[in-house]
Amino acid sequence: MTIQEMAVDDPLDDFARRYVELESEARAVYVAGSGPAVIVMPEMPGISPHVARFARWIRDAGFTVYLPSLFGRDGAVAGAREGAEVFQRACISREFRVLAGQGASPVTRWLRALARLAHAECAGPGVGAIGMCFTGNFALSMMLEPAVVAPVLCQPSLPLNSPARLESDAGELQTVRERLEREDRIVLAYRFEGDRFCTSARFEAYARALGDRFVAREIPDGAANGEVPPFFARYVDCPHSVVTVHLIDEVGQPTTAARDEILRFLAATLVQPGMSPQAR
Repeated sequence: MTIQEMAVDDPLDDFARRYVELESEARAVYVAGSGPAVIVMPEMPGISPHVARFARWIRDAGFTVYLPSLFGRDGAVAGAREGAEVFQRACISREFRVLAGQGASPVTRWLRALARLAHAECAGPGVGAIGMCFTGNFALSMMLEPAVVAPVLCQPSLPLNSPARLESDAGELQTVRERLEREDRIVLAYRFEGDRFCTSARFEAYARALGDRFVAREIPDGAANGEVPPFFARYVDCPHSVVTVHLIDEVGQPTTAARDEILRFLAATLVQPGMSPQAR
C-alpha cells in the first residue's frame, strides 16, 4: 500500500467483523486469512491503516489474523485531536494500567481468552501474539495462557511514567520466564534506538527478568519513515512504531527486515513440520 493509501481511513472490508463475547464482555474482532492464529493488538490510537497493513502481511504469510478493537475508531487515520482523545480515555479506563506499580492491564485476561478461542478455531501448535506501543507488553502477559507460544513485543511503552520499569509484576515475569525455559521458547522484541517511550533501560529490565529468552532488536533512528499521520507528528516526536507508521516498505530497509523476521518467527513456531502452504 502506498503512502497515499495510508492517509485515508481503511474500511477493513477484507476482514470479517465479528463480535466476540469472552469474560462477560463483547468486543469487535477483525478476522482474516487461514492457518494458525496470530493475534495482532493495535497501537495507540487504534486500528489505523498502518496497523491493518501489518495485519494483512501476517495474513498473506499464511496465518489467520485476529485483530481486536481495544480503543479508537476502527480503520481511522491517526488524527491529532481524535487520537489524543482516545489516548486520554484509555489512560483513565479500568481496562488499562498505564502507571508503574499497577501490574498487567486487566484487558489481558480477555485477550488470553481470545487466544484460547483462536487456538480452538485454527488448531496448530499454538497462537502468536503481537503487541505494539500501548499493547506491547500485552503479548508477554498473554504467555500466562498455554495456547500462546509466539510472543512479539514491538516498542512496549507501559508504564508511561517510569521508562526503566516493566508493566508485568515480578510474579508474572517469573512465571513467564519459567515457561520460556521449560518449553525452550523466546520472546522477540523491537525498538528504535532513540525511542523515548520504549527506552533502552526498559529493554535492559526485560533482559534481566527473562535472561537470554528475551531477544532484543534495536533499530537505528535513521531507518524510520518520516511520513507519519497527524497524531504521530503532533505527539510522537521520535522514531517509535517499528512495523507500522515508521516502517519503510522497501527491500533492504531495517524495518522491513524486522517485519520479515517476525514472519519467519511465526512460521518457525506455529507451522507444523511438513505442513504445506496450502494446508496452512
